[in-house]
Order: sequence, then structure tokens, then C-alpha cells
Amino acid sequence: MDLHAKVLDEAVVARAKRRGLDALVYAPHFTRWPDVRERAARFADDDLLVVPGRELFTGSWRDRRHVLALDLEAPIADFLTLEGTMAELARQDAVVLVPHPTFATVSLEREHVGTYRDLVDAVETYNPKYLPWHGPRARAIAATFDLPAFGSSYAHLPGTVGEVWTTFERSIDSEAGLLEALRERAPRRVERRSGPTHAGRRGLEVGHLFWENSWKKAERLLLSGTEPTHPGHVAYDGRFDDVRVY
Repeated sequence: MDLHAKVLDEAVVARAKRRGLDALVYAPHFTRWPDVRERAARFADDDLLVVPGRELFTGSWRDRRHVLALDLEAPIADFLTLEGTMAELARQDAVVLVPHPTFATVSLEREHVGTYRDLVDAVETYNPKYLPWHGPRARAIAATFDLPAFGSSYAHLPGTVGEVWTTFERSIDSEAGLLEALRERAPRRVERRSGPTHAGRRGLEVGHLFWENSWKKAERLLLSGTEPTHPGHVAYDGRFDDVRVY
């Protein structure tokens, strides 16, 4: 299972199948939940399970934390306080994963994982953007709070899909089966490719990260308030007005 990818199209599906994946979690930013679910369903077939997810953007651009959520019963806006986001995830009994902990300025730190330990279903211990110290830190956090690990391609570029995966020791052939395995903390192992090709993919993803957090971030800031997942969007009907930061 590749438990976190930002991209999904015909080329991504073909690559996932060539790499021997059984499932892919599609979890883009700033995309409304109904649209994520519809796109995931469109690209799923008998050979590849595509599960929808949302990497929620909590806080402001200055103080942001990402949380990966699956099995939402209702859409959740971005730009909410971390406390407000986690309370809503608890209310929905969603599957909550911690992507890239302590990574850059977009992640949950050790103290956040400790605070919400009872809500968290797994901690990401490797993706291709990790620098040498991120993996040990993430594994230490998972061990400290006795939480399972997961790995993903965290692919922002189609060619990275399938570079990292999580192998469960049970058979999983449905979205419900994957959600159950995550909730039950089923045994699994995090695996990845290695060698020069993997190193190259890592380099491309890190380069994309710098682009995303410079020019792309500047564009987002200029357009802030127009995102379809902004809490002021009519689709949310004011549900999050008490916990929104913008």
C-alpha cells in the first residue's frame, strides 16, 4: 500500500500497477472531500484499490500543521486551528495519520503527537523527501507513544509513486479492509526502493518541495481565501466559524 500520494491520473495508476502496488491513498491539498472521493473512485479498478484521503492544512500560513485523514463522514475545511481539526476528526471517528512528523515547518511535532496520541492511528517513518535525520526522529516518536509506523511515496510527482510502500501481514482488498487494518494497528512493515534511481526521485521531490514553498506558496498567499477548502466557502455553511484562523 502506498499510503499517501498527491497525484492521480492514468499514468499514476499504470505506474502503481507496474510497481506491484495493491492500493494507493490519494490525499491532495485544497481539494474538497466529495471531489477527492469521486476522483479516487474513477481511477480504482480490480487491480488497484484507490482510497480517498485528505491532508488537512491546519493553522495559518505562518503556523501550519498537516494531518492526514481517511474515512471522513463529512468534509472538513482547511485553515482551522489544530485543536478544532482534531476535535472534528474525533467527532467523525476518522482514521488519523501523522505525515512527515517534525519535517520542515508543516508537521506535527513530538508534543502534538503526545497530546493527540489516542486519536492517532500511525506515524509516517519514511517518505522520499526525508533527509537523513527525519527517519530516526519519526521512528523515535512512534516508539515513544507506542504507535504503528507507515511509509508512503508522498508523491507530488507521478514518477515517485511506488518508491515507498507499507506491507500489511493480512489480506486487504477493499477500502473498509484498509481502514480496519489501520484502526486495529495491524502488523506491517515499511519498505522502499534504494539505489541511484531512488536517490534521483528523492532529489526531484525535494526540488519540487522548494518550488512549492517559494513561488507556489507566494501564489497561494496572494489568492488566500479563494481555496475551495477555505472555511468561509459556502459548502461548509459556517460550521467551522468558531475554529477558523482566516
